[in-house]
Amino acid sequence: MQVVTRDEMYAVDRYAGEEIGLTGLLLMENAGQAAAKKIMERLTGSEQLAVLIGTGNNGGDGFVLARVLKSMGYGVDVWLIPEKNKIKEDAKKAMIIYERSGFSYRSYHQEGHECFLSSLANTEVIVDALLGIGLKESVRSPYANIIDAVNSQSAFILSIDLPSGVPADGGPVSLAIQADETITLQCPKVGAYTFPSADYYGKLTVVDIGIPPKAFQQLPVRKVWQVMDVKTALPVRKPSSHKGTYGKGLVVGGSLSMPGAPIMTAKAALRSGSGLLTVAVPEEIHSIAASHISEAMFTPFSNQTSLFQKPDEQIPYDTIAIGPGLGRDSYAEGRVREALTLSVPLVIDADGLFHLKTMLPLLKKRQAPTILTPHSGEMARLLEWSVEEVEHNRIQLSKQFAKEYGLYLVLKGPYTIVTTPTGSQFINTTGNAALAKGGSGDVLTGMILAFLMQHKVIQEALSNAVYLHGAAADYLVKTSHSKLDVLASDLIEVLPILLKKYTR
Repeated sequence: MQVVTRDEMYAVDRYAGEEIGLTGLLLMENAGQAAAKKIMERLTGSEQLAVLIGTGNNGGDGFVLARVLKSMGYGVDVWLIPEKNKIKEDAKKAMIIYERSGFSYRSYHQEGHECFLSSLANTEVIVDALLGIGLKESVRSPYANIIDAVNSQSAFILSIDLPSGVPADGGPVSLAIQADETITLQCPKVGAYTFPSADYYGKLTVVDIGIPPKAFQQLPVRKVWQVMDVKTALPVRKPSSHKGTYGKGLVVGGSLSMPGAPIMTAKAALRSGSGLLTVAVPEEIHSIAASHISEAMFTPFSNQTSLFQKPDEQIPYDTIAIGPGLGRDSYAEGRVREALTLSVPLVIDADGLFHLKTMLPLLKKRQAPTILTPHSGEMARLLEWSVEEVEHNRIQLSKQFAKEYGLYLVLKGPYTIVTTPTGSQFINTTGNAALAKGGSGDVLTGMILAFLMQHKVIQEALSNAVYLHGAAADYLVKTSHSKLDVLASDLIEVLPILLKKYTR
């Protein structure tokens, strides 16, 4: 499912009209019909609705869905917010069709704000078709007053395409409709997956309005990774396979103050299908780690020894993950620097990212794939940005960073983004606030390590790991836990259930 910016959506609409022949009015009719159908699925038939219509195509969509709802016998008050003569082009045509169908509307301009408020007080469902994706600046009067009035109601608020007042491309929000649900037309907009704009959407539902895939071919790849993508990409084991078939992985991490991090990474890797796994930890925590993991091999190291004493071509590992609990001293920094010289796929997380800040130029020299897995705070440190700047620009900065350094970037957080070295992006929608706890990232690193050694396509391995990591948290909260009490180790324990569910 493609995710678009405002300008990209406009370009798709133009292509659909000029090259394919789908008129704007036809697409508006499709949009209104599809939205009305979704709305009716949520109604019993006894509710009183209000449809709020602004200028532009969003208002035109509102006229179509209002016409459909009225034709089906629903009780609907239609409020036209601007003066009638300000409705132009396709929206005007939709308004004329609405009027010629025998339906009327109320004029906010003529009746005034008090009458409008009185009407809303008796409304159970409010449909927001006010501003759509065309907003370029902060909301002005009378829409500011209307949005305040809508947000103060106890009615169920349903926005069409996106909540009015929210920028389509995300970023700061000054005033916007706080929707309970948003019915997005054809494609989700970037702002639906970045904060704070995503907070205004409520439940996100996407409806098809009939634009063929060809209209999206020239757009950059920016998609939501969905359940069918997971099932298609997860590997299927052949009867003739053996433990070496599924990779020889190495986890490098741990310190006296953080012995648990590499343990969780290793357990997650083993639960995710790693064939052979070695865990490299400091000598002083070797006995601790070994007592918790029976299925892995161990390489204890001291501060004076190198992990990789053999020539590069003799490194006996297919993939390496470095960073969980590694520590922030000079010895840990040296191990990260050393790992960057190796010609094997490398996953860098946690303390590995802390040390990477001084080594960014080395990333461009690597010949093997590099995968970074920062959360917003770690990303902010790498970029020397504030966390707020990162949150407002997650999609754009991920693409720029991945292309500049030629790497795969997994920017963690709500709606984790996987970006490839070419700039293709895949957005994850699983997971919840239960993951906001120490150790969750260590588990994901282990899953990524194991999946890299089993998938043929790196992006698919990363997206599947992220999806199932979030799905594990969703499963726990749905079945047996609250968002408060989930531990990182709980995620590992339910991986068998998730893998059984999604594996073909």
